[in-house]
Amino acid sequence: MFNGIINFTGKITKIIKYKKDFIISVNSKMNFSKNELGSSVSCSGACLTVNNVNKNTVSFYVSKETLDKTNFKHLKAGDIINLEKSMKHGQRISGHFVQGHVDTACRVQKIISQGKSKYIDISLDKKYKKYIIKKGSITLNGISLTISKLLNNGFQVVIIPWTYKCTNLRNLKKRDLVNVEFDVLSKYISNFLRYK
Repeated sequence: MFNGIINFTGKITKIIKYKKDFIISVNSKMNFSKNELGSSVSCSGACLTVNNVNKNTVSFYVSKETLDKTNFKHLKAGDIINLEKSMKHGQRISGHFVQGHVDTACRVQKIISQGKSKYIDISLDKKYKKYIIKKGSITLNGISLTISKLLNNGFQVVIIPWTYKCTNLRNLKKRDLVNVEFDVLSKYISNFLRYK
């Protein structure tokens, strides 16, 4: 479980591709120890398991399911990803409950600068609209954000300067894919009503 507050990013240094899965190596200022082997880390919103630690470089296994659901299938060396370790008991929750279970990857439609903020329009398949509400929580690339506006074909989020500076959103361009996780409460409620 994560809370979507990003304090560290990492650079992809190597990708080992197999037939249906990857191993990625990431260089970061986030400290890892050998004791964390097997622990969960949110990597741009996808919950991945620490596979190996070597000084400032950590590697993660990326399954076919993760490749199918996320923008990771387009990863290349040099790309920047957001990193967040799983929450500890008693830790302050500044964002919302993020599972690291990416639901889909969506395209950036538009990025508009207004003052020091960035307004980002994200396209969304019609079948997912039931999971979003205005002022509801959503996770983009592992970042806990608030939906500022519902659009006919998606939604808009507003990125404050601190978030823009500290995450990989600063590298976003129109047509880029972002990893999206809908609020888990909306998914449970939708499923409950479906079978009621």
